[in-house]
Amino acid sequence: MAEENIGFVGVGRMGGRMAGRLLQAGYGLTIHDTTDAAAEPLVALGARRVDSPAAVASAAEIVLASLPTPPIVETVALGPKGIIEGGRVKIFVDMSTTGATYARRVADGLAAKGIMAVDAPVSGGIAGAERGTVAVMVSCSDEIFGRLKPVLDHIGKVFHVGTQPGLGQTMKLLNNLLSATAMAISSEAVVMGVKAGLDPKMIIDVINSGSGRNTATQDKIPRCVIPRTFDFGFAIGLLNKDVRLCLQEADALGVPMVVGSAVRQLLSIATASEGPDADMTELVKPVEKWAGVRVGG
Repeated sequence: MAEENIGFVGVGRMGGRMAGRLLQAGYGLTIHDTTDAAAEPLVALGARRVDSPAAVASAAEIVLASLPTPPIVETVALGPKGIIEGGRVKIFVDMSTTGATYARRVADGLAAKGIMAVDAPVSGGIAGAERGTVAVMVSCSDEIFGRLKPVLDHIGKVFHVGTQPGLGQTMKLLNNLLSATAMAISSEAVVMGVKAGLDPKMIIDVINSGSGRNTATQDKIPRCVIPRTFDFGFAIGLLNKDVRLCLQEADALGVPMVVGSAVRQLLSIATASEGPDADMTELVKPVEKWAGVRVGG
């Protein structure tokens, strides 16, 4: 059983499951979340809830965070009653998806107070967070990585992707660009097949037996689209944000994103038509509407 106390800010759908795994591993846990419904299950398991990120950072040397948007991460880290005002914290680990620019900004801000910022975004969805199988993309020095890995091993498969702030974020954005692209183009392909008269389950079975298989055809479409559950667990508005951040970083690096730009356009349309809280698998819906068909159901 671990004896160290860990801090965690943002214990919603992803953060709550990752924090729960730390409790199961025996760590003491101090948490902060603005939502009672998110915090209460962890409190029932033994976590201590406090009223601000600063209070979390005064209770633990290592503080993890899982938050929805880059501005919220920046406020939690550097704002009033933020991590920067904590009296004990030495390492701040951001497991959100913010992009490299925000990661560097947070790192520079916290460095002024002697706090090491680590970007460690995760991929694998709610199910992966529950099982402890998410990919954790960590960017920090070898020394800090050695201290963090025993903690992060309880959360998922840990990759030390670099030592400079932002490299973990860049790795995550590449992953999410590919995930979004797979969902977008697979939606178009399956809708086309249904419009032509093919059975959607047959389409998926054939694709998954051939060279076209991908994460959307192997999991998202058969599990969430064909039965019309749309419950993969990742909001389309967040995916739209991630692809936008990826394209911004690509532009800054001078890398063309022709296909990525088309994926972002479809994501923007779906976010507007279905709402930002819609499941990412609902990306298929505007394509269905244009084609005048429905996949499964």
